[in-house]
Amino acid sequence: MLNEKEYDRIAAVMYARKWALSRNPLFEDFAGIGGDCTSFASQCLLAGSCAMNFTPTFGWYYISPTRRTPSWSGVEFFYDFLIANRGIGPYAVELPLSQRELGDIIQLQKENDWYHTLVITKIENGEIFVSAHTNDALDRPLSEYRYDASRLLHIKGVRYAVKADCFAPLYNGTELRL
Repeated sequence: MLNEKEYDRIAAVMYARKWALSRNPLFEDFAGIGGDCTSFASQCLLAGSCAMNFTPTFGWYYISPTRRTPSWSGVEFFYDFLIANRGIGPYAVELPLSQRELGDIIQLQKENDWYHTLVITKIENGEIFVSAHTNDALDRPLSEYRYDASRLLHIKGVRYAVKADCFAPLYNGTELRL
């Protein structure tokens, strides 16, 4: 039986703010091979959940650049994992942007291609600000992006088997402890 806990939105946002304009040495930078935005969102999600799903192919984990699931760094695979996950790790529902919260994920579409993943790091006077990698951004207004459609992945919670305290070593870029 799995335990459930709240997603730590503050930890996810703290992580995003620390690493938005640089790279955590624990993770590969995928910017030159398709983009680093979803890997960055995954890192933020990990900081707020401290739980990976090690199910081969359809889970959500990162061990090394060659030992990771497609959902760690692929926009569509990331969406599919979060929406369908019934096992260990974070899970989400798609909601209208009006129901966003800090630490939630926004994905953007252009010309029928879901191409970019962003983390909500600030909400001020109704304006959504996001942080991201590839084209690095820290608290950039969502309104500055050009896209045809967007979708909000509202993180509902986290399922886990054994509670691990991973935030400090992850945040400091010293260890992946799970």
